Amino acid sequence: MDTLSHMSPVTRLEHLASELGCSALDEDLALYLDNEDELKPLRQCFHIPRIKDLPTTDQSLVNEEEECVYFCGNSLGLLPKMVKPYLDEELDKWAKMGVHGHFMGKRPWALGDECIVDLMAKLVGAEAGEVALMNGLTVNLHLLMLSFYKPTKTRHKILLEAKAFPSDHYAVESQIQLHGLDVETSMLLVHPRKGEETLRTEDIVSVIEREGDSIAVILFSGVQYYTGQLFDIPKITEAGHRKGCYVGFDLAHAVGNVELYLHDWGVDFACWCSYKYLNSGAGGLAGAFIHEKHGRSVKPSLVGWWGHEFKSRFSMENKLQLSPGIDGFRLSNPPILLVCSLHASLEVFHQTDMKTLRKKSILLTAYLEYLIKHYYSENVADPKKPHAKIITPSRCEDRGCQLSLAFSVPIKAVYKELAKRGVACDMREPNGLRIAPVPLYNSFHDVFRFIRILGEALASVVTEE
Repeated sequence: MDTLSHMSPVTRLEHLASELGCSALDEDLALYLDNEDELKPLRQCFHIPRIKDLPTTDQSLVNEEEECVYFCGNSLGLLPKMVKPYLDEELDKWAKMGVHGHFMGKRPWALGDECIVDLMAKLVGAEAGEVALMNGLTVNLHLLMLSFYKPTKTRHKILLEAKAFPSDHYAVESQIQLHGLDVETSMLLVHPRKGEETLRTEDIVSVIEREGDSIAVILFSGVQYYTGQLFDIPKITEAGHRKGCYVGFDLAHAVGNVELYLHDWGVDFACWCSYKYLNSGAGGLAGAFIHEKHGRSVKPSLVGWWGHEFKSRFSMENKLQLSPGIDGFRLSNPPILLVCSLHASLEVFHQTDMKTLRKKSILLTAYLEYLIKHYYSENVADPKKPHAKIITPSRCEDRGCQLSLAFSVPIKAVYKELAKRGVACDMREPNGLRIAPVPLYNSFHDVFRFIRILGEALASVVTEE
């Protein structure tokens, strides 16, 4: 398939189908793509739920022994098979060694996060010492904002997208209020144009250029949780820096999904969770980044024991020797059981690289888009036929692996019928169904099955109406 890399994803699909003597709509193409997929062995690193084990399944509609179609990695990634052995290792060490486990074994508990932080830094394009593993996403966001958001009389605004994830919105509101400022005047929101679902990069840049002298911090998501839009991180960062703003990103839906080069892009700070595309389990250990250019100048506003340099941390003299950069923001010793879960997933990522994953992801999502548009676009000849609208940008450069769909029939009914048939996806109010084929463990045949099941689900919704 490398010889076709110069073609658009859709053209590649049609070209391959032609060479196979079939249509791009045929199951043969999905099977061929899976057979040629160099990442196919990574699927075996995960537990894929079986349809019979899903609590939502209607057993009369499915083959119980089949694996489900799991397109929900944007909400909770699947369980890596090595999580349990790694957890068992630490539980066994605890049982046999007790307190001595803090400094012994391949994951000494006092250094557990440091044992895997290099694997994480590689995924986000960071240098050694720019990434820490700690807390949860919103805790890390607050810690970072306390240090980067230092409002003045003239530069006091925080710029973010109007439809930011609620937690980011609340965090920004509370940071503004913490400084005794008015949210109405200090929180600057960027809205899509009338009649559009996603933001245009030129509109974001225009707001920065117009309002930049009053903006202290720009906070955007890397990939928008509802629409699946991938923001132009380097362009937004560059625009913010031209106006003297700090620029940070919530990468919850971007890390493990798209290529990131935080150091090279000059991003000031970032934070992310690890239970979506990073597959660390619900509430898994989060990550944070501060660019090395701020290593000595930006210090934590809140300090804990683990921010003290390791070489004298256990001297217990209560004289702070603060670690530089993001390491100084750590508060407490790492939760080793959460480290184990994240370690198991990062090792799977380490078997490949984000460039290779992204290459498959682009084709996988394009295949999904191609089939949806063919079978479920609005039918002019029969406008009453149920149809789907893709609200995620069509250009692969403007999205990750997620496609967000809106339907002409009630979204909750569609979601319910898909769940009955063994599809795990994600519904978000007011009218979005998020479908995320993840290149680590999803196949092209998963996409083919989903399209067939979606047809059954829509037919059932129409029948019920």
